[in-house]
Amino acid sequence: MKHNHRLCTRCVMDTTDPDIRFDRYGICNHCSRYDQLANERVFIGEEGRQRLQSILARITSEGAKQDYHCLIGVSGGVDSTFVAYKVKELGLRPLAVHLDNGWDSELAVSNIHKALHTLDIDLYTHVIDWEEFKDLQLAFLRASTPDSEIPTDHAIVSLMYQMADRMGVKYVITGRNVRTETHVPAAWSRGHFDWKYIESVHKLFGQVELRTYPHRTRQEERRYRRTQKWIDILNYVDYRKEDAIKILENALGWQYYGGKHHESIYTRFFQGYILPTKFGFDKRRGHFSSLICSGEITRDRALELLQEAPYPTELQEHDLGYVTKKLGLTTEEFAAIMSLTKKTILDYPSYARDDLKAPRRFVAQVRRGAGRIARDILGRNIRRLMP
Repeated sequence: MKHNHRLCTRCVMDTTDPDIRFDRYGICNHCSRYDQLANERVFIGEEGRQRLQSILARITSEGAKQDYHCLIGVSGGVDSTFVAYKVKELGLRPLAVHLDNGWDSELAVSNIHKALHTLDIDLYTHVIDWEEFKDLQLAFLRASTPDSEIPTDHAIVSLMYQMADRMGVKYVITGRNVRTETHVPAAWSRGHFDWKYIESVHKLFGQVELRTYPHRTRQEERRYRRTQKWIDILNYVDYRKEDAIKILENALGWQYYGGKHHESIYTRFFQGYILPTKFGFDKRRGHFSSLICSGEITRDRALELLQEAPYPTELQEHDLGYVTKKLGLTTEEFAAIMSLTKKTILDYPSYARDDLKAPRRFVAQVRRGAGRIARDILGRNIRRLMP
């Protein structure tokens, strides 16, 4: 049974998120979570400055004898480039780390090198094995879940963990922030930390052995978290995306891509074409909704923008040809992938599926235990009554 379409009265999230919930005022759970996280994690004005100074003092003290105080990940996008600008302004010695997965646009490459050269920040680029990575991306497309960006996202975070561990650097400064990245439905993408999921999808649909792909198990992640501190620095400054773009353009000669994550050709195509066409998910809704809650855009303006194509149709057509050719797919093979039955992470072996089953196993174990106890008691009582 299909439910009627419903739109949040505060943002532009709607029932294309199958898990969305609304309160009695019609405000969605994502907005409620935004308010909670903004209250708990965002510190602006004097409080933000004081907290940031305390963090900086720890970083500089603990990294005083290191070549670098911290690591920063750079993609060429707004958030990561502004982090590079900010940490340098704050007097830190960062090492920038970039994952080259084969999909960087020419503008992204230019933006990264221009910004880091101007800021005098060293850059380490990890070039991923293309045949391995291509095979993994194809496996996810054939798995027919909305998670085909997981191979990149998982590799980036794994690379940062591994680099920090190898270099003995305790702090990783990130571009994650509450004000622009809070409205993120799990149904639209899951499994970023889930190596079991990635491995199972690849075993089912892949053909090339993953010998060098950066990854981490759940146990390795726990170990990294015990020894490293990841700081979401943009939550401690008065961060507004529009202002950040102007600063980057004026100070670094950085150029805007026209959309969030459009620095990657594959991400642009996946989020702007595959997700909305096959799954009905428009990630602009989440992005705009966060900006509505942070006061950077009005709801009416967001609704107007959503009437437009996710990105220019002529560029979509170009990307379609480029992506399919680079992945080695024919037009017919890609069409077949787009028509596959839609699935989710729960259709494959994964930590997520294990976690879902865990409460059921616990209940079953309790019931089995209770049954044994009852049988033992009954047996003892029967033996006592026997002559």
